[in-house]
Amino acid sequence: MPTLLKTLLQNAGLCLVLLIALVVWILAPWYVLLALAVIAAAWMLLSRGGRQAASVSHVGISTLGQRLGASSVVVVGIAGVVAVLVALLSMAEGYRHTVGSTGDDGSAIVMRGGAAAEVMSSIDRALISTVVQAPEIARDADGRPLASPELLVAANLPLRGGTPDDEGSVQFRGVGEMAFKVRPHLRIVEGRMFETGRRELVVGQGARKQFAGLEPGRSVRLGSDVWDVVGAFESGDAMESEIWADAEVVATTFRRGANRASVTARLTGPDAFDAFKATLDADPRTQVEATTTRTYYARQSEGMSRVLRVIGIVVGTIMAVGAVFGALNTMFATVAARAREIATLRAIGFRGLPVVIAVMLETMLLALAGGLLGGLIAWLLFDGYGASTLAGSMGQMTFEFRVTPALLWSGLKWALAIGFVGGLFPAVRAAQLPVTTALRAA
Repeated sequence: MPTLLKTLLQNAGLCLVLLIALVVWILAPWYVLLALAVIAAAWMLLSRGGRQAASVSHVGISTLGQRLGASSVVVVGIAGVVAVLVALLSMAEGYRHTVGSTGDDGSAIVMRGGAAAEVMSSIDRALISTVVQAPEIARDADGRPLASPELLVAANLPLRGGTPDDEGSVQFRGVGEMAFKVRPHLRIVEGRMFETGRRELVVGQGARKQFAGLEPGRSVRLGSDVWDVVGAFESGDAMESEIWADAEVVATTFRRGANRASVTARLTGPDAFDAFKATLDADPRTQVEATTTRTYYARQSEGMSRVLRVIGIVVGTIMAVGAVFGALNTMFATVAARAREIATLRAIGFRGLPVVIAVMLETMLLALAGGLLGGLIAWLLFDGYGASTLAGSMGQMTFEFRVTPALLWSGLKWALAIGFVGGLFPAVRAAQLPVTTALRAA
């Protein structure tokens, strides 16, 4: 009974150490982890126990080639976890970057009060006239306010590469002549701008990749009418997933009347927004909600980015559990195969801690190799990979996966965490192995 109680207490202590180490590992910034690595290296260089750990580690690492099959199980398993995790998180990062980088602090979007998105907003002409006269809105050379009342509707188009009946939803924006002046980074890269009063489209490069029939010179059916595609534009943000046409024609086709969903305005400067908002709030006729375009689109990306990140972490965790069991299996087998060697080291004066550190270092080295391999696979296969998803429950938005250094670092931390968990219990087992029993069994 005392032996059983002692074993239970030891295992509970190990689990507590493991939990604390994982929390520290996940939450600590890189410089704290670097400091811990420097301290560990100094201990191995300057202390007797550290030098013993280095000697045992050298022996174990030098024999990895003889255990290539078992070692590769750990490396490949962890590489798979990291590759999948980084790929899924890069999808969330790509979506967040595309939507979050849309807009800037020098422009504002005005919607009906209480509306969380353009699709939920409706502003009448009288209110639009009041908004565009705000003194904080910049003017062009002719003194006209740089403000663009816009309409946003959903339209169905056949997906590229699918059957004619395989359709997706695209965001169809009705704009006026000020739309490109309000967004100076947008530019026509092929064809020309649509003409006012005609059923002509200019399409974003992202929408063009996602949907069939959007090449300039072709025609597509939207609603009950046929539209001519006359140009393509690029912007490097979420706008590229939209198609644009004259607002009056869009409103007539989709029976939206004279109302518009929003007004996007170029302000006199990034510091003019507070004054602009105060002007609108002070006017009892303007029951509207104004935000900078940067803030508006960042909010739009939060929900989907969070969902994609949760999916990535859940899937990664499930795969990580499998990789941990693979590492445990491999390292327990390694300890059993080296039982005589470890027992001999213990018999000639090597302490238990150096043995623990040596086994842990071997596992962590395999985990590091798996993490680097998985990160490389994710970067080669997924960085810049095009995808699409729903944007604000309105239409499909195209974006690219982004495998950033921060994501690669996160993947590497996961790999080393798996190696730590997978190596800790076999390492303790090796240190606690009775010398006489091990030598007799060998």
